Amino acid sequence: MTAAILDGKTLAKTIQAEIATEVAEFIEHHGVVPCLATVLVGEDPASQVYIRNKRQACERCGMESRHTTLPADTTEQQLIDFVTALNNDPGVHGILVQLPLPRHIVEANILLAVSAAKDVDCFHPENVGRLVQGAPRFLPCTPHGVQQLLVRNGIDPAGKHVVIVGRSDIVGKPLANMLVQKAPGADATVTVCHSRTKNLVEITRQADILVAAIGRAKFITADMVKPGAVVIDVGINRTETGLCGDVDYGPVAEVASHITPVPGGVGPLTITMLLKNTLTACRDQAAK
Repeated sequence: MTAAILDGKTLAKTIQAEIATEVAEFIEHHGVVPCLATVLVGEDPASQVYIRNKRQACERCGMESRHTTLPADTTEQQLIDFVTALNNDPGVHGILVQLPLPRHIVEANILLAVSAAKDVDCFHPENVGRLVQGAPRFLPCTPHGVQQLLVRNGIDPAGKHVVIVGRSDIVGKPLANMLVQKAPGADATVTVCHSRTKNLVEITRQADILVAAIGRAKFITADMVKPGAVVIDVGINRTETGLCGDVDYGPVAEVASHITPVPGGVGPLTITMLLKNTLTACRDQAAK
């Protein structure tokens, strides 16, 4: 039996429609339009596509989108100064500095420069700490998208063994912190695997929910998946034959009960959760 497809594209449209309603109500009551400011350093084509998608999503939800492209030779201090100006602009509620940055800029310094109150990517140490403690200001966008895909398709992580392959600060570690919390949509037993994990196949085959976020094309093969497991593919890899995920989709779909496609799985929900965080940031700032 072929796995049921977890359609992130359709779910993203549903959630964005919900956000658009909330935004319209907020504007009506407060007279403030939530605003997301995006910053791109250089002309990376993939980053330009991501930025365009984010701007279009803002428009669909009735939010303001401000974008600035800075030259590739912008210094770290110049970028910090620009981010500081956005921090101090009351008309900007969320700030996103598109990664990756040019090599001469230390990403950690830029992420630290973004005000925690406007850090809608949830990368600031204060927001990461709040997430770990179970009192988040924002939920990180891609992990939150994964959680929404599960919960809104009737897949409750509570009591299940979730195995995450990948320990990045963007997906692996924050998702593990979210799903282990004593909270709705969580309460899972979580194992995080990575490049140094021994007996990887033995561990992945124990997963009720297997999340692939390692950044290697078709890394998760059918023999690594327990029959009937839910498989979430976070990877996006550009190959000679086109885009593919971290999961060998065809064979794995014959083993799993549910699976996400690439593209059209987690990706659309990442942008959607970014908009949700921007609305949350705007509400918090308006309340002060």
